[in-house]
Amino acid sequence: MKKYIGLLLIFASICHVSAQSGPPEPPVGKRWVINPSFSDEFNGETLDSDKWYDYHPSWKGREPGIFLPSQVSVKNGFLQIKGEKLEKDTIVKAYGRELKFNIAGGAVVSKKTAFLGYYECRAKAAATTMSTTFWFSTTGAEDGPNGCDKYGQEWDIQECIGRSGDFAGSFFSNGMNSNGHFWYTDCDNKRHDLRAPAVKFVNKELASKDFHVYGGWWRDEKTATLYYDDRAPKHMKFYDEIVDKPFNRPMYMRLVSETYPFPWIELPTDEELSDPGKNTVYYDWVRGYDMVDVDAKDIDQSYEKGLNLYNESIIFSEVETLMEVTDGLKIPLSFKVNEHRKIYIKISETTDKLKEKWNKKVFEKTIDVYPGYGHMEVVCNVDKKMSKSATYVVEALIRDINEENKSKGALDTSTLFFTIR
Repeated sequence: MKKYIGLLLIFASICHVSAQSGPPEPPVGKRWVINPSFSDEFNGETLDSDKWYDYHPSWKGREPGIFLPSQVSVKNGFLQIKGEKLEKDTIVKAYGRELKFNIAGGAVVSKKTAFLGYYECRAKAAATTMSTTFWFSTTGAEDGPNGCDKYGQEWDIQECIGRSGDFAGSFFSNGMNSNGHFWYTDCDNKRHDLRAPAVKFVNKELASKDFHVYGGWWRDEKTATLYYDDRAPKHMKFYDEIVDKPFNRPMYMRLVSETYPFPWIELPTDEELSDPGKNTVYYDWVRGYDMVDVDAKDIDQSYEKGLNLYNESIIFSEVETLMEVTDGLKIPLSFKVNEHRKIYIKISETTDKLKEKWNKKVFEKTIDVYPGYGHMEVVCNVDKKMSKSATYVVEALIRDINEENKSKGALDTSTLFFTIR
């Protein structure tokens, strides 16, 4: 009965939160497409071993919490990582010493490395002091500028716990906590944690109360932007005093539930670890996106097409704008589509409706667009001379490739007014 009630609470949380997901608008001329190597809906019965390890290949876990494959499962539409008390202490020899563990946690790590792009997950934290995390890091170390020094990278999109308490890191129990670590080992073999200024999104509710969407855009080797549900984004600049491009290496994606000993946080209680309504992290899905040219079509998007990620739409960012006619009109628009589609554009000169019923069409064009979220300028080489005293309207629609250019069968329509500068 307790297990049944726990599942009901999880599904109630799913219905309650409608947080925005998906990547931000890409730059002009670019399009976001799903990267299947870092995307999983977790709708099967087992973890996809082609994409993921069910353990951490290079870390046993932070004492006293050990990462065990037995704590990782995929069921009921979620990746689940369960924290539990071990029946007896476990001694592991690693890193030249003996490690003592008495709590079981878990880790899921990508088998491939990611470089740049947008990454997001939808997760609900365990209601304990064990972590719920979504992060990236390198393995090994890159040679530094002095020949005798080295460095590594770690980018934490989200790191949180599921309850508060009387300890220094209690603020980790709510919202979104993001960090960028430049792990630097100097020529004296001393290790330094050179951090970017932390990014924090505050929420009055515990992270374990509901599902939330945590996202990060790794823009380039120096900067990133963070996203929490439907809030305005915040930005991060990585520490760049040692090397000019500190985050210049591919990193592995990691979904981890670990222990944080006191005084930073505190260990979970035995009661929490034995309660199935509290001891499990739920990941609904994880998605990675690559940025490609907006008209790129020689891409295998079979995985993406099956997701129906978007409410298919055509988007103008303004109601009215000024335009130049040099080298043709350039109509700025964005689109979100799940399949190969057609966009039809018609430009007309508006008329006084008291005198003339219809606008005067001056140009029309149909273009192909491909799955993803794209941002483009459509070049329209209008033959007719356009007046600076007139107002023009762009009517755009997006349709199935086999349909006609009529609004009746359109998937979406949008309108932009403009005058000539």
